[in-house]
Amino acid sequence: MKKRFIAIALTAALAFGAAFSLTSCSSKTDSGSDAGTAKTSLTIAIPNDATNGGRALLLLDDLGYIKLKDNAGITATILDIAENPKNIEFKEVEAAQVPNVLPDVDYAVINTNYALEAKLSPAKDALALEGAQSPYVNVLVVKEGNENSDKIKALAAALESQQVVDFINQKYQNEVVPTVENPTDGYDASVDYDALKGEKISVAATPVPHAEILAVVKDILAEKDITLDIIEFTDYVQPNNVVESGEVDANYFQHTPYLDNFNEENKTHLVVVAGIHVEPIGLYGGKQSSLDALK
Repeated sequence: MKKRFIAIALTAALAFGAAFSLTSCSSKTDSGSDAGTAKTSLTIAIPNDATNGGRALLLLDDLGYIKLKDNAGITATILDIAENPKNIEFKEVEAAQVPNVLPDVDYAVINTNYALEAKLSPAKDALALEGAQSPYVNVLVVKEGNENSDKIKALAAALESQQVVDFINQKYQNEVVPTVENPTDGYDASVDYDALKGEKISVAATPVPHAEILAVVKDILAEKDITLDIIEFTDYVQPNNVVESGEVDANYFQHTPYLDNFNEENKTHLVVVAGIHVEPIGLYGGKQSSLDALK
């Protein structure tokens, strides 16, 4: 599989710096004291982007460790914390860097793709996970206007195939959960595959699990003499930028709430073609090996 890694030195430097910036939560504790002035007992690292940070806070709210304001949703920030009885301080870190700061914090909420890359097992190592009903389905995305092209329909059919569903189930053992309801045989009857012979389709993806899943798609498309070029990225920004610019045909790395927020903030025109799988986000222990300190 051809792999081309894109690295931007400035982005990496900023992410490294962000990994060591500590952000205090200023919400009130149960006793009414200000968490910004109260003695801190625990630190938790969370992703610093709007939707994954919000998702992390929602998980902690569900677990009962904090209480968010009633109107807080997927874009919640630490400013939306209404109650913080443990005086937790939140270390806001670029999502890909969260596993790297795990030894320096008590806990961290880590996206499953980055946990797997860091050799963490959500099933074995996570102290708590989102339920399997997680609404954050990872999706195939293209620039608006390209979703009905034969290239994209062929790509979507291969990604929604029974072969991919079987691969996800066997490879990830419920740590990544397929969501395709009616898997295909790998092909779309409405597509003129003869006309696509010799064509190349490019897809931006994070290495795990997305690029690994796309390797199965690559084999399916090769049967029709179509080449799949899998381009690996290690961040959550550039894969959308290269699809918006037209440099790459599609991407596969994000969930819909993240995409919606990205479009709104960046005035991009990206749309969902298909939903493929869910990766439950998890709470992992750093300095703490159990949840006892949060009880």
